[in-house]
Formats: sequence, C-alpha cells, structure tokens
Amino acid sequence: MRINWKKTIIITLDVILAAYLVLAFTSFNKPDETARKCTKVSINIQDEMTNGFLDTKEIKKRLEQKNLYPLGKPMKYVTARNIEDMLKESPFVKTAECYKTEDGHVCINLTQRMPIVRIKNYIGEDYYIDDHDAIMPNTKYTSDMIIATGYITKWYAQRYISTLSKTIMYDDFWKNQIEQINILPDKGVELIPRVGNHIIYLGALPESNLKKERKKEIEDFVTHKLDRLKKFYKYGLSQAGWNKYSYINLEFDNQIICKKHNTENIQN
Repeated sequence: MRINWKKTIIITLDVILAAYLVLAFTSFNKPDETARKCTKVSINIQDEMTNGFLDTKEIKKRLEQKNLYPLGKPMKYVTARNIEDMLKESPFVKTAECYKTEDGHVCINLTQRMPIVRIKNYIGEDYYIDDHDAIMPNTKYTSDMIIATGYITKWYAQRYISTLSKTIMYDDFWKNQIEQINILPDKGVELIPRVGNHIIYLGALPESNLKKERKKEIEDFVTHKLDRLKKFYKYGLSQAGWNKYSYINLEFDNQIICKKHNTENIQN
C-alpha cells in the first residue's frame, strides 16, 4: 500500500494548527491571575447558630493573623490548600473546604465538631467531649448542653460520660429535662433536672473493656432507668407535686426510693 505523504503532512499540520489556535484562544481569554484580585470572601459555617464555637469574625481574624485572608490579594497568590490546612488546625473545626472562582470570589466552607457534654470535674478541669468521644478544649463560647461534674477523669469521660450524655440527648424529653450529671466518688450517677427541686440517682454505670458491649450496656441501663422515672413523673409526681421530694433513687429495679424535703423516706 502506497502512503500519500503529502496528504499525511497536510493533515498533521492542520491538527497542529488547530491545537495551537485553541491554546492561543484560551490563553488570550483567560484572565491574568497576577492582575486579577480577590474581590469577595464568603465564609460559611455549618451549625454556626447551634454550636456557637466558631463564627465568621473569628475565622476572618485567624486568617488575617496568618496573613492568609485573601480579600484584595492577587488570585495567583491565594492558595486554597494553605487556607484549609490552617483552619483544620483548630480543635473546633471538623472539615474545611476552600475554592476560588474566575470572578475573584474565594469561598470557605466549614463544619464544626459537635460537642455533646461539658466536663467540669472536681480538680478544676474544664473541657468538652464531642460526638466521637474526643476531647475538645474549653472555649470562651457557650452552648446549651449538659454539664458533667464531680469525680470524672478524661478516661472515664470518653468511655462512660460520653455514652451516658448521648443516651440522654437521644430522647427529646430528657434532653430538655436533664441539665447536669454529677459523678460521686464511688462512680454513682446523679442527674439534676431543670424542672423539679430534686436529685435523681441512677447508681453506677455498667462497666466493660469492650467498646461496643460497654456502649450497649450503658444505653440499656440508662434507658431502663429513665423509662421508670418517666412513669413515676406521670403517675407519682403529677399527683404529689414536682417539688415534694429532694432525692429520687432508681438504683434498685423493684422499687423507687424517695426522700422528702423534710428528710422523711418513702418507698414506691
């Protein structure tokens, strides 16, 4: 078969010319990143109003301190990866995403770590436990959540208080009713409600070295105790009055032991 070299060369030149024209056209129409500046910065924080640990002013301040706030800078020198890496250094940031647009807009999207309980123990430590059982440092911001006090180590907080708090938070009634957990020296658990001038005693939480087993046992234990308490609220306190008793003991399955404010004990 005879190859038509002349035709082949012409086709090749046409392809090269077409590719050159596309590249030249693209380069001609692409804005010069050195001259183009950032004209707008959008900082979006998921759950900003709910958690209250991060806000746009705080993020802007951190970026400015690291000379990474992009507004007014040439887009060529705005590095999204550097902004993301710096923001992820914060113990309150769960995820950080940054990207640039052709019209000089820099978008920053953040999600926060979700705290579920605040720990203020007997030796003065003050920190949070998040929804993944990890420790978060104390912050100047406040959020409406359960506070756990008493004889709590970080080890105990991550393995036991975390699951206890989650179990309470799963139920809308108890989420609104329980405002404080207190751990006694013998690891007995007390709950302080928002409504009612009394303390609720659950007893000690079940212990296990296996995470899944421990989690299930604590959930079952707490759910069972609080179901009994909810029935007592409905059929007992609704008639006797929410402020009649100072202490409600749920430690034993076959009875609820109540102490009146005048120190008189009764059993149900």
